[in-house]
Amino acid sequence: MQIKYFYIIVFCLFTVGLSSQTKLNKAYTGGQDSAMSKKAKGFKELATIDMYLQYNNAQDSIQVDTTLTIKKEYKFNYLQKDNFELMPFANIGQTYNTLSFNAWDNSTSPLFGARARHFNYLEHDDIMSYEVPTPWTRLTYKTAFEQGQLLDAFFTVNLSKQFNFSIAYKGLRSLGNYQNALTSTGNFRFISKYKTKNEKYQAKGYVVMQDLLNQENGGLETEDLENFTSGEVEFLDRSVFDPVFEDAENILKGKRFYFEHSYGVLQNKDSLSNNSIRLINKISLEDKYYQYSQTESATTFFGDAFTNSINDKVKLENFKTSFGLNYINNVIGDISFAVNYTDVNYGYNSIVLLAGETITNRIKSNYFGVEGAYSKTYKGFNITGKGGLNLSDTFVGSYLEGKLNLKLNEDIALSGGISINSRLPNYNYLLYQSDYLNYNWYNFENFNNVNTQQLKFNLKSQRWLNATLDLSNIDNYTYFNLEETLDDVKKISPKQYNKPLQYLRLKLQKEFKVGNFALDNTVMYQNVVSDDDVLNVPAIITRNTLYYSNDLFKKSMRLQTGVTFNYFSEYNMNGYDPLLAEFYTQNETKLGGFPRLDFFITAKVRQTRIFFKAEHFNSSFTGYDYFSAPNNPYRDFTIRFGLVWDFFL
Repeated sequence: MQIKYFYIIVFCLFTVGLSSQTKLNKAYTGGQDSAMSKKAKGFKELATIDMYLQYNNAQDSIQVDTTLTIKKEYKFNYLQKDNFELMPFANIGQTYNTLSFNAWDNSTSPLFGARARHFNYLEHDDIMSYEVPTPWTRLTYKTAFEQGQLLDAFFTVNLSKQFNFSIAYKGLRSLGNYQNALTSTGNFRFISKYKTKNEKYQAKGYVVMQDLLNQENGGLETEDLENFTSGEVEFLDRSVFDPVFEDAENILKGKRFYFEHSYGVLQNKDSLSNNSIRLINKISLEDKYYQYSQTESATTFFGDAFTNSINDKVKLENFKTSFGLNYINNVIGDISFAVNYTDVNYGYNSIVLLAGETITNRIKSNYFGVEGAYSKTYKGFNITGKGGLNLSDTFVGSYLEGKLNLKLNEDIALSGGISINSRLPNYNYLLYQSDYLNYNWYNFENFNNVNTQQLKFNLKSQRWLNATLDLSNIDNYTYFNLEETLDDVKKISPKQYNKPLQYLRLKLQKEFKVGNFALDNTVMYQNVVSDDDVLNVPAIITRNTLYYSNDLFKKSMRLQTGVTFNYFSEYNMNGYDPLLAEFYTQNETKLGGFPRLDFFITAKVRQTRIFFKAEHFNSSFTGYDYFSAPNNPYRDFTIRFGLVWDFFL
């Protein structure tokens, strides 16, 4: 979607929000917002902030939060999520290097490749539905790096108590400080939700259209690394560096249509009993492709090519539908069971002929499966479980997970879970074609299912600390590996590790407060046990924030300001391959061990949250040895500004 359409949406939503702002009466009371406004049909006259609800796909309701906390500072970024376990690249909208690994998986089928492009690709679980008493508009803005900005416009309204719709678009354009590093992305979503007055029939659906384009330059030439780390004035202008190439770009585009509806065939609710049966039907259709193009082949980087110019394109069509029922009983609990059907079509438009080998062009299959879920709450315990199984001889896959939650008292909550998963590796491990000879393989018949098991434990306590511990075992771990060919050209190829590996993560978080000052600490310890270095992560990741917060001007403004310290220990950091848009394992270069200091000022005035940050302000005096991946430097010191503006009618 072109950026001009985004500005039209922003203008329309801003106009709606501006006209509604005159009717908003906002009061700050200890972090709780309230709003007096006109009512939508079916709602009470008084609209408070706790009536603005959003729902995830598990139908859990979450109150809209417009308060100002340190967690909002952590989430004010391109992904709008806490990126504690991610290492950003130099330009906003580029990829992230992962500092940790999560083995919890509930997929039974392979995922589409180009995972480095998927950090900002909205998946099914990222789509929320809403219920609001009055129209709600949110505008998010943040400056980018050279000639661009990030803008996210969102609007939702209940036309009645029964019908809600939402429309949103997030657009980014950023030139970046290095040559050929432009990013241009767009995420459009439309969500709707409906229920009859007696709630017998309920339906929700959405349309999501996304395009994520990145120019690629292959990073700095090896001989330029010394110039970068020297810190000499002539090299502080990063545009003077000649990257590996300046004519490549990749793009991920996708469209997803989703519709879910249910009908209550038995609905018996009163003050003592709840006994209901609902028939549920879900339909999902996703069409996406990834394309890498290059004006002139870079044979010294990727190896020999079939053609002088490169144009690789792979496409996936994924259709899935399910039909089942949901039974709810006070004594038994909440039980769901469904039969599903999946049709997948992944591949390319032509076959590849190599010496002694033919690379096919397509993986196609259709198969049935079963899925189920259960949940029950009893005397403070909440038990949930779900699972799925593919009824297929070729796309063999299954998962089973269970969770237990217990709230000991008002302060302490415990939870634990187990996940068992078995599925094929992602599609680009199984089949890949390229105009570069080294990037052609077919492993569908050679690779086994990746099998993972994870145990997870959580403790949440504001008085003591928050802690998460998980233990994972992985069989047939699949990864991209860095190899050296005879002509010294780096070759990336898919590998499957035929030995088990064990992985442990321990994450601790605690905030200390003294008056208006606070120190928020998050630290993670990781350890991988295996015979070979195939899964590399830093042993220690830490983030420590010292900040001051207070209400000013007769509580009309909330202010927070402080410094955040980020650090991860040195390790064999994964390299980035721009052709695959994937990270690969390498054991030649150790990176990390450098501090990142950010100074921030955040403020809230009525419905507006303002963010000001001096990112990586220590870059000039702690050494120019900071990298996001081998040959890919991290960001220099920069000052950025942004805001989040809410309007309630």
